[in-house]
Amino acid sequence: MQKIIPHLWFDKEAKEAAKFYTSVFPDSGIIDSYVLNNTPSGDCDVLSFQLWGQEFMCISAGPLFKFNPSVSFIVNFDPLFFKDSPDPEKAATEALDKLWKSLAEGGIPLMDIGSYPFSKRYGWIQDKFGVSWQLMLTNPDGEPRPSIIPSLMFVKDNYGKAEEAFNFYLSVFKNSKAGNMHRYPAGMSPDKEGTIMFSDLKLEDKWFAIMESAHAHNFNFNEAISFMVNCKDQQEIDYYWEKLSSDPASEQCGWLKDKYGLSWQITPFELEEIMRAGTQEQIDRVTQAFLPMKKLDLAKIREAYAKK
Repeated sequence: MQKIIPHLWFDKEAKEAAKFYTSVFPDSGIIDSYVLNNTPSGDCDVLSFQLWGQEFMCISAGPLFKFNPSVSFIVNFDPLFFKDSPDPEKAATEALDKLWKSLAEGGIPLMDIGSYPFSKRYGWIQDKFGVSWQLMLTNPDGEPRPSIIPSLMFVKDNYGKAEEAFNFYLSVFKNSKAGNMHRYPAGMSPDKEGTIMFSDLKLEDKWFAIMESAHAHNFNFNEAISFMVNCKDQQEIDYYWEKLSSDPASEQCGWLKDKYGLSWQITPFELEEIMRAGTQEQIDRVTQAFLPMKKLDLAKIREAYAKK
């Protein structure tokens, strides 16, 4: 299980979306699924799945939040991933175009597929479920990156804070390192010279991209996409909760918002193991135990799981 896992909140489409994504991405499949009964959103389907070697989770929990491009996923088509092909770059390009065609069915292009100064082949698409993907033919001469990278766009009140956030996340998360950083040059109004055009960093061995835009956008971070941080024990839960939580009103069931409005779920590895291995009766007991919590209490979760 990954240390940090992207989590997608759907109204009723979690099963449909997971089935669709695992059918169009390479090296993909459903890992597990279960139901959370009697939650404030009713009975909720929860699924774990893998896309091109990267783990995701999703839930059907009602129409409370809508996806938007403030969080998207960069899909890197690095010719190195296709090194066994006679022409790796051609194979990567063909795979990119195939995925674009699948994601574009019922979707909305945000940047048309084509050639750009930063990539020979690139496009940004919002799929039929509302999730945004940036498909990119990657330069194989650069430092390798994984196949899928979450990308955070700092807009509105967050504009101008991308570099601050970059350094903040590096200070909070362990096993982390800075990657690339490219700044806006002069003459790209409304973006200010020196602000972050693109950067990336590794947090707990999970790569993220961070960028910012001064253009008028009608969206910002919300709970539709959050990031689960799987913790080894209560001490680690306490650490990330203290470092990240910045909005007490948003604290619920292990969820929090940081000072930029990005949502995180601080949860023990053990909880997901319980949900995957437990009986429905055990899952129901554990669910009712953690629903009233803000920060998760691992001892009480264990107690509910073991109760006869």
